[in-house]
Amino acid sequence: MTSNIQLLIDNNRAWATQMVQQRPNFFSDLAQQQTPKYLWIGCSDSRVPANQITGLEPGEVFVHRNVANVVVPSDLNALSVIQFAVDHLKVEHIMVVGHYGCGGVRAALRGTRVGLVDNWLRHVSDVRLRHRKRLDHLDPQAQEDALIDVNVIEQVGHVALSTVLQDAWARGQKVAVHGMVYGLSDGLLKDLGVSMARAESVVETFRNALKRYPRAAAIRP
Repeated sequence: MTSNIQLLIDNNRAWATQMVQQRPNFFSDLAQQQTPKYLWIGCSDSRVPANQITGLEPGEVFVHRNVANVVVPSDLNALSVIQFAVDHLKVEHIMVVGHYGCGGVRAALRGTRVGLVDNWLRHVSDVRLRHRKRLDHLDPQAQEDALIDVNVIEQVGHVALSTVLQDAWARGQKVAVHGMVYGLSDGLLKDLGVSMARAESVVETFRNALKRYPRAAAIRP
């Protein structure tokens, strides 16, 4: 166990040395302040690192992560991150990012018991229940992928309807919310077309995004 931790420390030393050699002022400049333009709200999955996926450096993206990238209106942790990012860091873009192959979404979809996290995943189960007519007619893999998409769309709506974003837009602050999904198999981000940049656009944008996942009755043979 100790040797594993020492490996991380050794890697850190090597990385810090390399950065100083390449850019002598990197750490001194970084220590002065953080001025990110982006807030990333993503899944805790270790395969989805925000900076590497987006090609951004330390200090360029503010990050909040939890299981299945959920934004609950009563979650003071997530709301505090959003409030700090919007009100103090003045980020211009908030990205809610899910990923295909998400174990949390899969567990919620299949009703698999995991443990304490089952209580958290009830939020994803609620999304599935609300949109079951858009999901239940699909084959298992397509159903999982669609729920991952729809879950992101729902969370974008939660961010947009939060008091933080509503107040920011009311005072004319330029900040947009976007929904994306990352593909583990190809490393690519998919824009779900659910970007919102003002209060008046939230309902219509949300409705149009969900239309891409038609209910079974709406599908003609």
